[in-house]
Amino acid sequence: MTRPVLVPILGDQLSRNLSSLQGLSPGEAVILMMEVWDEATYVKHHKQKIVLIFSAMRHFAAELRAEGWHVDYVALDGAANTGSFTGEVARACERHGASEIRITEASEWRVQQAIMEWEDRLPCPVSILPNTRFIATHAEFRAFADGRKHLTMEYFYREMRRKTGLLMRDDGKPEGDVWNLDADNREPPKGDMLAPPAPKFAPDTVTQEVVALVAERFADHFGDLEPFGWPVTRAEALEAAEAFFARRLDLFGPYQDAMVHGKDDLYHSMLSTSLNIGLLDPLELCRAAEAAYKSGKAPLNSVEGFIRQIIGWREYVRGFYWYTMPGLAEANELAAHRPLPEFFWTGKTDMRCLSDCIRTTREDAHAHHIQRLMVLGNFCLIAGIAPREVQDWYLAVYADAFDWVELPNVSGMVLYADGGRLATKPYAASGNYINKMSDYCGKCRYKVAQKTGPNACPFNPLYWHFMDRNRARLESNHRIGRIFATWDRMGEAKQAEYLESAEKFLDSLEPARKGWARVE
Repeated sequence: MTRPVLVPILGDQLSRNLSSLQGLSPGEAVILMMEVWDEATYVKHHKQKIVLIFSAMRHFAAELRAEGWHVDYVALDGAANTGSFTGEVARACERHGASEIRITEASEWRVQQAIMEWEDRLPCPVSILPNTRFIATHAEFRAFADGRKHLTMEYFYREMRRKTGLLMRDDGKPEGDVWNLDADNREPPKGDMLAPPAPKFAPDTVTQEVVALVAERFADHFGDLEPFGWPVTRAEALEAAEAFFARRLDLFGPYQDAMVHGKDDLYHSMLSTSLNIGLLDPLELCRAAEAAYKSGKAPLNSVEGFIRQIIGWREYVRGFYWYTMPGLAEANELAAHRPLPEFFWTGKTDMRCLSDCIRTTREDAHAHHIQRLMVLGNFCLIAGIAPREVQDWYLAVYADAFDWVELPNVSGMVLYADGGRLATKPYAASGNYINKMSDYCGKCRYKVAQKTGPNACPFNPLYWHFMDRNRARLESNHRIGRIFATWDRMGEAKQAEYLESAEKFLDSLEPARKGWARVE
């Protein structure tokens, strides 16, 4: 009998067009899929995130078997499970007498380093194939980035528009004669904001089994386990995408930055989980959005904003991640060392904006990008929270968070820890921004109009505390340098009030107990 090719498929590679499957027929290969303890606990992922990935893996394995593929599926509680990718691949090589291993490169640097050791540790040849589920290759991003001091996303985005032809005219110019319509997409919430709800999917028998497994084995992980409603199959993901394009895309653009207490989805697509584990393809989503524009079902600003999030920002952060690793993980340009507060795990804070963002994170393993950046992230930035603790938190709590997308967003965009290679300025803001873009402040125990003192919105004094302590690093930044002239005009007495208020608040923060983010 011919020795089979062993094809390991990771939990974020659930795609039929995976490069490692191309050119193989079912009779030639054994597909290996693995639920391993190491991956579920290197940070203590949200319970729903574990359910999402394990359930989607089990459904994908069943679909492959139905197509005639031989799938060797190692369940988390399977006998002799070693708990690691390397251990399970080694066992499968022996079990099946594999002739070679073919694997699509990992999305995460940490996993890829382990795969690169397989050739020396395993008894058969290893072929690592490019990850073709992204639009930009590593070489293309390097060509863009080499020699640039600032890796401005906008210029990369334009290259991706030209490469894909999305929203491009025959004369080589962008639709509407502008590349970026972000200025049209910053509307604050208005009225009741009765956005059509995103579809939720009732757990089938497979998912229910995974829910029971997670309840038993991961009881001490953060987050609510139920109700669980994420898409776990390509069919469900396509249904969710169709609902977004039909019912919410038209108003996604103007209100993508809006925040409304208790209304978690608004007009957002809620497709990032399906995209990041492979159930959906980035180009198919972008082309569907473009078709909605061309048919008159959605305006250009909404469609361009959606496409920019995928072929612009998503592709950009993936390229940035691989271009800057492993140093990005240790970057701390602003010398931030304060522990993450306990309320990031419990939600017990009088700051209504933070409390609501942590609530939706706990309940759904999700918060939209402005909640993550300008409420949760803004607080971590101006309070000086240590980058590693913030990175662990974001990676653990969000269902769509994988290291390649989480780390650049948190280190570069949220914390400015990379010194400005990704973002051209720190995204620091006082309570005024949150008040403008949300309805949080009206019923908050703190007063957003009050600048200092025990009843002032903590974002107000923390903002100036951040600027003052980082003046030497930030004063020369052309986008925010003029802010220090405002600070200087306040005079020493007013400055002292801001700094004293900030320091009293910071002193009141209770550090998070150990064991929330990582297995101790």
